[in-house]
Amino acid sequence: MRYEFDTAWTERTKEIAAALNYRHVMPERLTVVRSWGSKTRRTIARIHCIGKVMMLGMGQRKSFYVIELISEKFDKQPENEKIETIIHELMHIPHTFGGGFRHHDHVCSRNVKIELERYLNLKKSVGQAQAVFSRFSSP
Repeated sequence: MRYEFDTAWTERTKEIAAALNYRHVMPERLTVVRSWGSKTRRTIARIHCIGKVMMLGMGQRKSFYVIELISEKFDKQPENEKIETIIHELMHIPHTFGGGFRHHDHVCSRNVKIELERYLNLKKSVGQAQAVFSRFSSP
């Protein structure tokens, strides 16, 4: 497998977390990487973190999360599905941001769709507000 840091999706993921008011997500401790060559059949993305024992062994006190985008699958998705995938992975991060994961009893299709709709509505209302502002601020 090959991995590569993805600056664009890291920034976009941080923006999505901020827009959804996921205050527990520490943007400085979250990155996105792309991978190629995975043998998985159904996985589009996955989230990783360093376990508490490894953090202790490395002298770290705060956890770090990495979202892996499996390029062969992720890149084929329409834009809204890409955002939905990112939201799904962000929802796995617990409110403690402590190195664990929230399981699929919380991160289910219904809850992810609710968050996607909330995000799209927020983006839509911000876009409308910007359009109104630009009409009044133009010389």
